[in-house]
Amino acid sequence: MSGALANIRVLDLTRVLAGPYCTMILGDLGAEVIKVEAPGGSDDTRKWGPPFQNEVSAYYLCANRNKKSITIDLKSEDGIDTIKNLVKESDVIIHNFKTGTMERFGINYEELEKINPGIVYCSITGFGETGPYKDLPGYDFIIQGMSGLMSITGDEKSGPQKLGVAITDILTGLYAAIGIQAALLERQNSGRGQKLDLSLYDAAVSSLINIGSNYLMSGKIPERLGNHHANIVPYQTFQTMDGEMVIAVGNDKQFRALCKIIGKEEFSEDSRFQSNPARVEHRNILVPLIQEVLLTKPTSYWLDKCHENNIPCGPIQNIQQVTEDPQLHARDMFLEMDHPTAGLIKMIGSPLKLSRTPVTLRHHPPIAGEHNEDILQSKMK
Repeated sequence: MSGALANIRVLDLTRVLAGPYCTMILGDLGAEVIKVEAPGGSDDTRKWGPPFQNEVSAYYLCANRNKKSITIDLKSEDGIDTIKNLVKESDVIIHNFKTGTMERFGINYEELEKINPGIVYCSITGFGETGPYKDLPGYDFIIQGMSGLMSITGDEKSGPQKLGVAITDILTGLYAAIGIQAALLERQNSGRGQKLDLSLYDAAVSSLINIGSNYLMSGKIPERLGNHHANIVPYQTFQTMDGEMVIAVGNDKQFRALCKIIGKEEFSEDSRFQSNPARVEHRNILVPLIQEVLLTKPTSYWLDKCHENNIPCGPIQNIQQVTEDPQLHARDMFLEMDHPTAGLIKMIGSPLKLSRTPVTLRHHPPIAGEHNEDILQSKMK
């Protein structure tokens, strides 16, 4: 059984996270992904840790399965010639060098298009290849700060907070995977490839969604609301007798059901709370009243009651609890595979569930240059 992208070859000149995350998605979907690094391995994440398992970084493993690895010196004429020869037989080339680097190498889109008019060329940079910031280095943390994401994360006391993962890298990787596949589909009609210009800054700002829309409509700068929702109440975390949980009331019917299970049906008859806009306006009155009741019972009690009444809810789980969740195991979201130096490694699975062309684990995250002989030597014959 072959993957959905089994006939696609991707030449991957990326490192760290946004680019490797994109190409891992393409590899999971069946594409042949050839990871290109400098001799000795130039993806910084190979050395990021701890933790390490037999000197292999967990960070590197998280974004590099289903790839082959070759090492090429892009500062040499032979190295550039090798890339050009590989491009002739590739469908996609993706890089995340600083703006202008590929031009200096002589392997920018305009040059590679001459070699292979069907090549889909994807550039990932911090700020994009146009505009006044195009030459600035862009890292996830910086982009989270500049994009407004940090300004709306946290609460009044905490100050601006970054998300717990490099979310702008992940978003950009996802957008790149979407854009590459769109370009490949269009190529079926035109026979021509095209260039994609992705930036972390653009991707981060796109994720502002309703918060950004709220500002564009009202002109009011959003406040940090912590675990509260800007547009819906009650839609937040609550303390219980023995922990914390999330209750996400999305409409008035669910609110009436919540009032019933907490024994406060009079709340749903109060004009201040009858509609969601009214509840948003009076959140500072309503939320403490609900919180007072929830403290009287354990989390498990409220979860059961909410589930029985179709009120969206969930416990706040730590990572250990997540890895033990039977739902995720039923969905194959935790996998194991053998690695030649690390041994048996554990990995987070793919959320992509395709019925006829499922995601498969074909290649372990490769050692730098592991496939030089298979790929480069065959090109020399």
